[in-house]
Amino acid sequence: MAVGVFDSGLGGLTVLDAVRRRLPDVPFVYLGDNAHAPYGVRTADDIFALTCAAVERLWAEGCDLVILACNTASAAALKRMQETWLPPEKRVLGVFVPLIEALTERQWGDNSPPREVDVKHVALFATPATVASRAFQRELAFRAIGVDVEAQPCGGVVDAIEQGDEILAEALVRSHVQALLRRMPHPQAAVLGCTHYPLMEGVFAEALGPGVRVFSQANLVAESLADYLARRPEMLGAGTVSRFLTTGDARAVSDRATQFMRKKVVFEAA
Repeated sequence: MAVGVFDSGLGGLTVLDAVRRRLPDVPFVYLGDNAHAPYGVRTADDIFALTCAAVERLWAEGCDLVILACNTASAAALKRMQETWLPPEKRVLGVFVPLIEALTERQWGDNSPPREVDVKHVALFATPATVASRAFQRELAFRAIGVDVEAQPCGGVVDAIEQGDEILAEALVRSHVQALLRRMPHPQAAVLGCTHYPLMEGVFAEALGPGVRVFSQANLVAESLADYLARRPEMLGAGTVSRFLTTGDARAVSDRATQFMRKKVVFEAA
């Protein structure tokens, strides 16, 4: 009954932590493609190929349902995977839709036509590849009209977080926020479009100033996954053991993950 959680590196651990709290009886297999991280500077074809390989590895662990806890993979690969590659008995879900549904105050599965919403000015902070894909704007357009999105590619932030350099990560976040505010001085909401960014949520909020609602993904994805599995329990795969897998150096990744999550995390070689 295992569910797979995939990320290019350590950012997806923020999502894993939330889904494990929400669904404590479900085993989760986490796979970090640390050998090829970060994805945010790769081409769409590279991201597609690497994501497909990772998902196949999670299928081998008995995970028929895989969560792409990586905004770059969700933005650059998910639609293509679902349309051209995914077998009918498997499911791969991304992390954009739950966030957009929360932003637009629409219920899960609400397929009614797009409509006016209260939030008109949205700041999106994401990796360069996610910004270039315009996947967030595309998904938003299915649900809302009249929303102005200003996207800021946050180069360097993921690398700094993965390397444990919080001082550099904080400085980069403040710089990226200031760059966006020069183009959109008064956003009503800010979307942290990378699963690494919740670790910097306080810095984003402070730099944006009061009155800007900051949307982060982990808890929203957890609630959506719980709802999905309640409706589709057959998608719980045959796996029974929770594991942490990495394509990188397991010891080094374990050390960084332990620092990242502030609790012991032990990875195995994928």
